[in-house]
Amino acid sequence: MKIAQIAPLAESVPPQLYGGTERIVSYLTEELVDLGHDVTLFASGDSITDAMLEAVLPQALRLAPTTVDPMLAYAAMLERVAACAQDFDVVHAHIDWLHVPLLRRLGVPFLTTLHGRLDVPVLAERFDAAFEDAPFVSISDAQRRPLSGTQACWLGTVYHGLPPNLLRPGSGDGGYLAFLGRIAPEKGPEAAVRIARAAGLPLRIAAKVDKADRRYFKKAVAPLIDGDRVQFVGEVDERGKGAFLGAATALLFPIDWPEPFGLVMIEAMACGTPVIAFPDGSVPEIVEHGVTGFVVEDERDAIDAVARLPQLDRGRVRQAFERRFTARRMAEDYLLLYRQLTPAATLETA
Repeated sequence: MKIAQIAPLAESVPPQLYGGTERIVSYLTEELVDLGHDVTLFASGDSITDAMLEAVLPQALRLAPTTVDPMLAYAAMLERVAACAQDFDVVHAHIDWLHVPLLRRLGVPFLTTLHGRLDVPVLAERFDAAFEDAPFVSISDAQRRPLSGTQACWLGTVYHGLPPNLLRPGSGDGGYLAFLGRIAPEKGPEAAVRIARAAGLPLRIAAKVDKADRRYFKKAVAPLIDGDRVQFVGEVDERGKGAFLGAATALLFPIDWPEPFGLVMIEAMACGTPVIAFPDGSVPEIVEHGVTGFVVEDERDAIDAVARLPQLDRGRVRQAFERRFTARRMAEDYLLLYRQLTPAATLETA
């Protein structure tokens, strides 16, 4: 099958550091290639892939040495997509809404995976008129809940997946709790500090600080970092992430927003590391309570959950990851959706 993948341009595919959507696009693309499909990836030129790369600009926007107008970059990418759209059996986009009017009029089978939050009032008000016949995929059932009253065309929900050998099981003998992701109020870094302190364990924070969140970090989070019981290690790459999560006693995920998926949860599970998380967004769908971690109601609950961590088997945490969250399972789920859109196409592997 000939498949186009349209990636965001903020980061390379895969990203050099932080970048959840670009990372998932990479895992999906490589798995589809491995399954024998003919895949073209529309992305930045610093991307690395076994697919055919259509480089839209030399370097991803966030790390580019010179400022590039994002809308100009996306316009250029969509122009390239339009020029060869008829060459594909299906076009799979990961850039929200920009491509929908174009691909709808080109008549090529397409679908869009929405990676962000959808609880925006104006979106629900206008979704029917703008996108009612455009096929979408959610990354959790919770993600699509704000649009339940619309006529959104949902093909299905496909959970994210990781290559099974990307992150290996760790011993968990580091003696610390982990916080991994992005520093922002809704991610709950302050709550993580309070939970770790009350539980009597050190906390290590491996996180990106966006420009928009620097003030928050400086005012609210930095004063809590003492370099001993609370350590800040900054952004980590893939190798560093495996070591960081694998040695952790547990991952703390005390979010305060409807996170559509939370990739770090399954990254921890791949390392055999349990997750202690608040029940917002997709958390109850991802964490199997009492198996891969604990879904807790509040900080008091989370502190109690830390004490119950010895009840969990890190081997079973890893097994649950292999059963539910591999890149192969993700690719196969998407192929089922591609078949719905292109019943006459040749979908067998080469």
